[in-house]
Amino acid sequence: MGAIGAFGRMTGAVLALVRNDALLPAELDERYPPSVRALARALRIFAGAGARQGRPGERLARSLEGMGPVAIKLGQVLSTRGDFFGREFAEDLSRLKDRLPAFPTAIARHEVEMALGRTIESLFAEFGEPLAAASLAQAHEARLLDGRKVAVKVLRPGIERRVADDAESLALAARLIDRWIPPARRLEPVAFADTVIRAITLELDLRLEAAGADELREVMAKDGYMAAPRIVWDGVGKRALTMEWARGWPLSDPAALDQPGLDRQVTADNLIRAFLSQALDHGVFHADLHEGNLFVAAPASLTAVDFGIIGRIGPAERRYLAEILWGFLNRDYEAVARTHFDAGYVPARHSVQAFAQALRAVGEAVFGRPASEVPMSRVLLQLFEITALYEMRLRPELVLLQKTMMTVEGVARRIQPDHDIWKAADPVVRRWIARELAPPARIRRFAEEAGQALRNLARLIETPPAPTVVTPPEPSSAGRAITWFALGAALAGVAFLLAAWWR
Repeated sequence: MGAIGAFGRMTGAVLALVRNDALLPAELDERYPPSVRALARALRIFAGAGARQGRPGERLARSLEGMGPVAIKLGQVLSTRGDFFGREFAEDLSRLKDRLPAFPTAIARHEVEMALGRTIESLFAEFGEPLAAASLAQAHEARLLDGRKVAVKVLRPGIERRVADDAESLALAARLIDRWIPPARRLEPVAFADTVIRAITLELDLRLEAAGADELREVMAKDGYMAAPRIVWDGVGKRALTMEWARGWPLSDPAALDQPGLDRQVTADNLIRAFLSQALDHGVFHADLHEGNLFVAAPASLTAVDFGIIGRIGPAERRYLAEILWGFLNRDYEAVARTHFDAGYVPARHSVQAFAQALRAVGEAVFGRPASEVPMSRVLLQLFEITALYEMRLRPELVLLQKTMMTVEGVARRIQPDHDIWKAADPVVRRWIARELAPPARIRRFAEEAGQALRNLARLIETPPAPTVVTPPEPSSAGRAITWFALGAALAGVAFLLAAWWR
């Protein structure tokens, strides 16, 4: 029944889009090629009587809201990119961030008590009505017995079942796309779906979110571009989480950007720098930075909440990311292209110089122009065409990074329409390059890798065959001599390479 049920839910989702005229809206008919326009008009026969009620974004939001948490997450990402889809369309989707229907406070109190194993009164002096409601949970204002103001996050009742159903439908859709749409295979739909499903599934244990929030609070404090509220561990359970009150106004409130004394330019810069410093310097980042999860206070203070999705990237990916950004900052397209080849993002059979030429076509159209004058939807389309031409495949380990980069750029441009993402990124990337690619760092990394290789070699030489007795024999003197000879030769080689490198 699992596959049948997933297919039914997937079909129902498509029908909901058709009924609301949200799949291929009539308002965009003039922009469709003839074949797509004919399909759109045919599908519109099945639209409901009230299908045209509201704008396209409102109809899409209504459809996604009824589909479940995964669809709502997609809508949240789309809502951050008014520069791609139009400001009105993005604003119509913005209700999906934190203005969904809430469940009753009485149920929330019961859920908290069950999660914490104690009564509400034993921890909270006050427990208020819902402040915000999203796809998986809602937040309540409360006050601890010691007087501290806090926010209590509570999972929706039965949300685990809905997420499991969504996961089945998404996995089935990915397999069908992979099977029947060959051009989409380079986007790795199955791996993409697995990444999304795992990220959302981890959100269902708020103890893990509390740990991630605590870790990122420490990381954020090192740079000061962004902050995170302190976790109240006595108020943490699998389905409930308590943290101190976030300072400022929720960025999803249109009035937040009009508060007196707010420096929009610095605020937007801080958002970009906070994300990049988390990813590059620490390899861990808040991977759900839409407006509903950000609070802003004058003059340029940002506080993040909702740490259910946390991204992590390894040292190699961090180096590639920094080198790509550095290359773009210096308009060194051949260096950017070379990094893509070194990382394996572009197959080796292609030409580095030709790929650099394609990147130049994108970069030069963007640099030196105000962000408000850059048609980002056209840039995105051109990038997609380039990735197809050079057979670039989606990298599952970078899905959350790319999704977050897209989100924070969109939010920064909403804060400051003419925001220059490259200028904002420069000090963080420059600092990383100076620290990690300077001669001392190269020597340290080379020494660490050589040391690890030597340890592996020593273990290989000294490890005896599987013994027939319980106690393994000591290494022979010959084995020790070989080991020390290998170590000496390796160290001599390291010294030679370092001397050659310094020359």
